[in-house]
Amino acid sequence: MKQEYNALFTPWKIGNVEIKNRIVMTSMGGTSIFGWLEPNHFDEEAANFLLERAKENVGLILPGIAPIRDTMMGKWLWQGTAKYDKLKAFMDEFHKTGCKMFIQLTAGFGRSLAINDLMIKCLKNKALGTVMKPILNVDYLTASASATPNRWDDTCMSRPLTKKEIQDMIDGFAKTAKLCKDAGVDGIEIHAVHEGYLLDQFTMKYTNLRDDEYGGSFENRYRFPVEIVKAIKKVCGDDYPVSLRYSVVSKTKGFGQGALPGEDYVEVGRDMEESEKAAKYLQDAGYDMLNCDNGTYDAWYWCHPPQYMPQNSNLEEVAHIKKYVDIPVVCAGRMTPEVAAKAIEDGDLDAMGVARQFLADPAWVTKMMNGEEEDIRPCICCHNACFNMAHYKGVGNDQKLSDNMGMARCAVNPPTMQHNKYKIVKTNSPKKIAIIGGGIGGMEAARVLKLRGHEPVIFEKSDRLGGVFVAAAAPEFKEKDKQLIAWYEREMKKLGIDIKFNTEVKNADELGEFAELIVATGAKANRPPIKGIEKSMEVCEYLYGAETGNKVIVIGGGLSGCETAYDLYNHGKTPVIVEMKNDLIAAPGICLANSSYLRDFFALNKVEVHLETSLVAIEDDGVIVKGNAGKEFKIEGDTVITSMGYKPVPAITASKKVHLVGDCEKVGNLRTVIWRAWDIAMKI
Repeated sequence: MKQEYNALFTPWKIGNVEIKNRIVMTSMGGTSIFGWLEPNHFDEEAANFLLERAKENVGLILPGIAPIRDTMMGKWLWQGTAKYDKLKAFMDEFHKTGCKMFIQLTAGFGRSLAINDLMIKCLKNKALGTVMKPILNVDYLTASASATPNRWDDTCMSRPLTKKEIQDMIDGFAKTAKLCKDAGVDGIEIHAVHEGYLLDQFTMKYTNLRDDEYGGSFENRYRFPVEIVKAIKKVCGDDYPVSLRYSVVSKTKGFGQGALPGEDYVEVGRDMEESEKAAKYLQDAGYDMLNCDNGTYDAWYWCHPPQYMPQNSNLEEVAHIKKYVDIPVVCAGRMTPEVAAKAIEDGDLDAMGVARQFLADPAWVTKMMNGEEEDIRPCICCHNACFNMAHYKGVGNDQKLSDNMGMARCAVNPPTMQHNKYKIVKTNSPKKIAIIGGGIGGMEAARVLKLRGHEPVIFEKSDRLGGVFVAAAAPEFKEKDKQLIAWYEREMKKLGIDIKFNTEVKNADELGEFAELIVATGAKANRPPIKGIEKSMEVCEYLYGAETGNKVIVIGGGLSGCETAYDLYNHGKTPVIVEMKNDLIAAPGICLANSSYLRDFFALNKVEVHLETSLVAIEDDGVIVKGNAGKEFKIEGDTVITSMGYKPVPAITASKKVHLVGDCEKVGNLRTVIWRAWDIAMKI
């Protein structure tokens, strides 16, 4: 292990509980030990997930949020003792690893609840809402401090919680915490004066307009989280540690308006001056640790940073707030071990919080300790599987129900939170398998086949591995994508997988004797028959290094087009985006944290965007487009880049012995490519 990491592996205490090292796995929705979006129970899948990571040298683990009242059916978490008996047996096994665990309890979501089409209908149609109430009480789930617009559909207003509902929640926290303590759980974390969740909505002026004892003054706004910790301490004892998930600064300009790094803005949520006071106030109320970052759902990219956000993005504010408290402070948000270790050495931080990297590679801490950092499969901050709640104009949460119920899965590591579905099972009949295409799909299929005992051979028409993902990883902000390609290249060498470079295969007969074939030849860019299309370059040409002029018109405002425009801007160019839909990145599966950053970036930097506008023709000095009123107009520019989608191009047609993987089967994202590779490789 690198000497510079030493500070990460020193013990520390939260109250009287000693933690063996300073690496904290912070909560992720879907990893709750009591299940998620279903009647509460002891969740075996989550238990397996948590125990597997505890065995890999983590100091403290915080499972995903456990609502004190079920989102479905409304059962209280303290009701029913069987799950706590199972939890006690689990904690006995868990503690053998030397790891500690605090269970995170949440009051709920309020206006931040990611409402989908059905929930919107329940809120707007009283009759439907009444019928659904016993199963899904959306009115209660979205209730907030005050009547405020929902983050996902601002035409839906949250109603104010009653004082009785608040007291019932406080009672629920206390009862649940006592049951957890009796089951051997090391501590509780309260979720959250953080991220604009329900408790945070009470603390912030822009979301709390109450005139009773839970609104108005500073003390009243923070009363709810204070009463929760006092109630827990009353039944569990003052020495039972209670952590608080805490956003230091809200980074919020208004409803649906976040503030980007470095932006000069007026804070409507919690500013640093109030945070200095609040942190000390919450400590004095009884909280034993602050688990920190920044942001709200209105500024979601601070809490769930995509690759566009800088690494260690929350450290400056968290280090500042530590000066105002005597309890331990943890920081999360694209943290890097070397920076975290230095901050701990300097007394600016007590521990490093990490979340999604534990989805991508459960053993990353052990690998770091063993000096095997190159073997760590990186999280690429895509949110494609762990948190793919998409939102765009006219649509609430466009997430599939199966994804909502199965959050905290991983695009690059399918066994995460579904270990019984995706697993390596050795074959009893090894086969020689040809794989056409050395992109991510081809390499992942080869890797799984080899681990199962087969003999895969990759045929790649170019002189390197990675396929189109090489282009996707080209921008400077895609350092994690580049690391993923390097990880795959290393895996191919370690596993001894035979790769035939500069070999294009168009016919199965060219290959010789192979039991089965996997085709992973990707997709081809759409180039519609538009006048002057030959005067443009396709987005991959730009990403591979083609030169552009200063003013660049990007046709297509999906994710690829917007990332290209973002990259152009960062290189001093003047991008213009032309998009047919009524919003940028208007597609399912792309997390709001990722898409809202790009939308906010373009708005802040006054990047020219034309929505509901279609391309008519490309000329030498720009493009002719048609707006939503049907009127044609010209946009002048030096270069035109098209990002208009892709279509599958399998080199060989699928058959009984020929399997298609990745975009050549169906155009998707990295998750669909890797998961499909497993689906095929597990069956052969």
